[in-house]
Amino acid sequence: MTTQKAPAGKYRYRILAMLFLATTINYFDRSIMGVMSPDLIEWFGWTKKDYSHILVGFQIAYALGLLTMGGIIDKLGTKKGYFLSIGIWSIFGMLHATIGRGFSFIGFLLARFGLGYGESGNFPAAIKTVAEWFPKKDRAFATGIFNAATSIGAIAAPFVVGAIVHWSGGDKGQGELTHWQIPFLITGVLSAGWVYMWFRTYRKPENHPKLTKEELDYIQSDSGVESTEKLPWKSVFPKKQTWAFALAKVTDAVWWFYLFWGAIFLADNFDVKIKEMGLPFLVIYVIADAGSIFGGWLSGAFMKKGWSLNKARKLTLLICALIILPVCYVAFTESKWVAICLIGLGAAGHQAWMANIFTLASDVFPKKATASVVGIGGMVGAVAGILFNIVLGQVLDSANNTGFFWAFLVAGASYTVILGLVHLIMPKMQPLDENLELIPEN
Repeated sequence: MTTQKAPAGKYRYRILAMLFLATTINYFDRSIMGVMSPDLIEWFGWTKKDYSHILVGFQIAYALGLLTMGGIIDKLGTKKGYFLSIGIWSIFGMLHATIGRGFSFIGFLLARFGLGYGESGNFPAAIKTVAEWFPKKDRAFATGIFNAATSIGAIAAPFVVGAIVHWSGGDKGQGELTHWQIPFLITGVLSAGWVYMWFRTYRKPENHPKLTKEELDYIQSDSGVESTEKLPWKSVFPKKQTWAFALAKVTDAVWWFYLFWGAIFLADNFDVKIKEMGLPFLVIYVIADAGSIFGGWLSGAFMKKGWSLNKARKLTLLICALIILPVCYVAFTESKWVAICLIGLGAAGHQAWMANIFTLASDVFPKKATASVVGIGGMVGAVAGILFNIVLGQVLDSANNTGFFWAFLVAGASYTVILGLVHLIMPKMQPLDENLELIPEN
């Protein structure tokens, strides 16, 4: 067996840096409403059920977007598809700042709907880009790195919000909530800069003038060059591998629970104020970042030891699921910092899990179908999040914090069950060729 030499050149990491930056902007934009949620609920006079319905509006659009945006990206290509996605989410993100108190519920519902549709393109485009620019043995690690940006965006949000947004003329409940619009406008400026750099930088590896032949050979070392013929979007639907990936993405509901309800949980259970959210979120998402990078590295390390793709990915997923289990205890602890650290551990396990689940799509499917499969799986995850939010919002309004008790129990226990079901559907992670036929095992 020959060993692939280290490639001459690392231009692929410039592309990865672009994915990291786009995902940071995406999650900053997505997180700022969650951070402000305790104050927005009071300022606009919403109930928690109202807030959950606004989240559901975002998630319905996200689900519809994932179902269609993945296919659009596969059809348009990564360069144009990513541009379309970030353009839509930037416009609707800034529109939040125009909403007045008189029509706040319907205004936020519409703005979040547009934001959700645009943001749905980020992960299909990013995973497709990783599949184009990295060999299979490095994809989980590359995915873990750019997926860590979700935590960077979530960390930045409470600090930016805490520095800008405040109640003027009195404590919370009095005076006026001021400058809440500014965080929604910041992402527009960041997105414009990213789009400019993306159009100047991105080409497919085989067409990129700055890529050395040695690096291109390394990128293509464990996957062949595919034809330019497009695969019909509907062709991936009947494949059981699509639905194994989609089932694993049901755990998106847990991540969105942390993202959209974490500030409300800390405010209701431990009286954490908006200007005090920064440190808890920093702890949670720094731990999550470590998990994302570790999870991506671990399965790659197993593969470099000679383990099969199936064994390396699934053992890593089992380790992730076991790491997440202790988050169930959040439902029982009365210590703020124990709760924060356990949520951080759960978030780390989830990010490690996702680094490998996202890579599963490009491990099994040809590059030309990757965005479509990621979109379908993401749609299933969004639907799971919708159901989770509807139930949680209703329970919190009717039975106070009982909903959080059950939410953390589900968050901790669901991964082991889902992994078992994924294994039953797809006992072997056998790749498909560009016609979606199984490639015979050597």
